[in-house]
Amino acid sequence: MTRPPSRRTVLAAALAVTAATGAGSALPAAAAPAGSGAPGAPAAAGRAEPPLVDNAFWASYEEWRSGTAAGTRAVGGVRPSLVIGAPAGTTEYTDPHTGASTTWEYATWTSPRRTSRVPATEIIASWNALTPAGTWLQTEVRGRYEDGTDTPWYVLGRWTSGDGDGDIRRTSLDGQRDGRTTVWTDTLAVDDAASGTRLVSYVLRLTLYRTPGSGLTPVVHRAGAMASDIPDRFTVPASAPGLARELAVPRYSQNTHVGQYPEYDNGGEAWCSPTSSQMIIEYWGRVPTADELAWVDPAFADPQVCHAARYTYDYQYEGCGNWPFNAAYAATYRDMSAAVTRLGSLTDVETLIGAGIPVITSQSFLKEELTGAGYGTAGHLMTVIGFTAEGDVIANDPASPSNAAVRRVYRRAEWETVWLRTKRYNASGGVSSGTGGVCYVYWPARPSAAQHRALRAVGLL
Repeated sequence: MTRPPSRRTVLAAALAVTAATGAGSALPAAAAPAGSGAPGAPAAAGRAEPPLVDNAFWASYEEWRSGTAAGTRAVGGVRPSLVIGAPAGTTEYTDPHTGASTTWEYATWTSPRRTSRVPATEIIASWNALTPAGTWLQTEVRGRYEDGTDTPWYVLGRWTSGDGDGDIRRTSLDGQRDGRTTVWTDTLAVDDAASGTRLVSYVLRLTLYRTPGSGLTPVVHRAGAMASDIPDRFTVPASAPGLARELAVPRYSQNTHVGQYPEYDNGGEAWCSPTSSQMIIEYWGRVPTADELAWVDPAFADPQVCHAARYTYDYQYEGCGNWPFNAAYAATYRDMSAAVTRLGSLTDVETLIGAGIPVITSQSFLKEELTGAGYGTAGHLMTVIGFTAEGDVIANDPASPSNAAVRRVYRRAEWETVWLRTKRYNASGGVSSGTGGVCYVYWPARPSAAQHRALRAVGLL
């Protein structure tokens, strides 16, 4: 699957295969407020250099009230949220994937300005929301360069949890650029990191939409972004083992779904991301209802994997591997939170595993670079579920021939390199990009004390 060249070419829906192988319509402007957001992620354990990643999320009643609202309001309670209060106006949206033009009421919320601890080359947003039929939301970011000038408002996702009549089609918007930065599916990236261009701060804007006069509203529980500047590197030093534990995570193979529902990125052979997401959602005890699965052919095993593929599908990307769309899907389940971030080492993963939190990681490698995989890939998602006594990685690898074969053990040093590097040699001897430690983390909205400490330690709370 070919994608435009950039540091963000390893997109998560990429098929695990042998290694041989415009901006949208204008939306109402909102004032950019001053201020600062939530704390950022700490530096990777044991490292003396400045941090490479900065996370900021808004989720509490006070945090929702700290932004600039135009028609939205904050709601308190056990799980605070942002909803439409009195709409700010109406707008027409023509869905590029259906051609349908529809009038929507809208309201906006703009975050306080986040000054990143990491002058960034990339920004990835993520959000947790519920969108009843007839509602949807848009996430945008506007970055500020070192010279004080701003990027345009970049759309990082038009999203709905639905996929039926009256719903928009979930979509990213490639092709947004200003000559210094570009949006690549779900990532805002500096075009030439070597030039020294960096994004020193940003504001996030959420626009909530609903059918006019319906009284409906999206309910946004959490939103934020990860800003990072990962240096170009072909290898990374292996971290020292520090934990032996294995979590009981369900095992699903994407390959048992080959040929099923090819309208969703060619069927199961490309479903590494939603298959990984479904494993962890079920680990936390959440499952789709029988009614939600009624559309799946009853002859298909594990219909929930088909369901995850359909409801993470990005109609512009034409795949199920949009990183924030997977996190947003996970958070549609009861009392779940989710985020996209980067971690600094397997030590950080051990921190989460130690608290009972599995991690979905994105990596690419040649067949010979990851012993025991038996394949190479331009981009693939796996679920890290634990570590052996020797420190090697125990992973549920969806690119396996059957559910029974999903559990794998991979060498720690090899894994750490293929996951954390930003540059790699491909099968043709050319240089391709790596993800630099991208991962998804899903956890209960009310974590235990140990889970809270672990999530805070890696910058997610």
